Amino acid sequence: MAKAFNWQINKEVTYPYEPKRPKRQFAVVMDLNKCIACQTCTVACKTTWTPGRGQEYMLWNNVETKPWGSYPLGWDIKLLELLNGNKKTVLDAPDGERVLGYKPEEMDWMYPNVGEDEVNEPVDIGTVLENFPHPIWMFYLPRICNHCTYPACLAACPRQAIYKREEDGIVLIDPERCEGYQECIRACPYKKTMFNFVARISQKCIGCFPRVENGLQPQCVITCIGKIRLMGFVNPPDKARPDNPIDYLVHIKKVALPLYPQTGLEPNVYYIPPINVPIRFLKQMFGEGAENAVKTYMSMREGKEPEILGLLHLFGSTPQIIHSFKVMDNNAIGYDEKGKEIVRVPIVEPIQERPHKDEKLEVVRQDIP
Repeated sequence: MAKAFNWQINKEVTYPYEPKRPKRQFAVVMDLNKCIACQTCTVACKTTWTPGRGQEYMLWNNVETKPWGSYPLGWDIKLLELLNGNKKTVLDAPDGERVLGYKPEEMDWMYPNVGEDEVNEPVDIGTVLENFPHPIWMFYLPRICNHCTYPACLAACPRQAIYKREEDGIVLIDPERCEGYQECIRACPYKKTMFNFVARISQKCIGCFPRVENGLQPQCVITCIGKIRLMGFVNPPDKARPDNPIDYLVHIKKVALPLYPQTGLEPNVYYIPPINVPIRFLKQMFGEGAENAVKTYMSMREGKEPEILGLLHLFGSTPQIIHSFKVMDNNAIGYDEKGKEIVRVPIVEPIQERPHKDEKLEVVRQDIP
């Protein structure tokens, strides 16, 4: 067993293989304050990647309503029980095992919409919620594979059928090597590896790698109606670049946080926590940085964080991967890997006043007095 340093929990973890970070690491940031659970991302992923036989139940991308929703059923509750809160990681396995885990029952996958739109407790008609956080609350949690730096699925596979790509850190399953032992399903704490009962192999989110290879963001990112997602590449904290949009949100401002970092796997999907939810719940999901992240987001709403505000305007603004950004002169500007401008978005839309009678066009606008 090798030792690997996990910056998210600031300690070493044990891993079955020699740790080696990829040349660059695929990462996604999602703003949970803007998700409306329209499921457009789910449908886009489903129709693109899992329309085949044996994949009917698979949702590589799903959207859950917290606190009650979960796919598969109870995955997060069972994870916290395994970790005894945050006293151990999933890599702290007993002798004879590589990873702490459990395998969901078949029926656990059959209720992807359980708890949808349900608040934390009953609410009386006419109740008014004025202050943050709200005593009555819920929020939507979109989930894909986290493409972890130290993947539990990779560690557990006895066939070494799972690998992490050096060029972008995306975690994939080799269908030629997989024999369907399902150890990866048992090992993944987020339950984002699934079994195809027809092909008799495991399958999972592939990070839309054919798109990423061509400089494009994944399907779930570009189809998002609420523009809550941005895909890019995250660096370790000591190599963070302030002009890298993912680094800026994750390392510089620390407003985007990993989901259940206490797993010890260093997941690479990051979330901007919802400001309407009690801090205690957010700390359980996103770690100790949740309170500071909420304060920073609230400051942005008050106009005190113009760079964050500008960067959030770039979410969903282009199908291309934004490698660097700049906020200036009321514009948020995104650049590609070569530093070429690919998108420019106004932070405040200019007001256009049109006259009732336009002499140049020789028209009269009936809707303008």
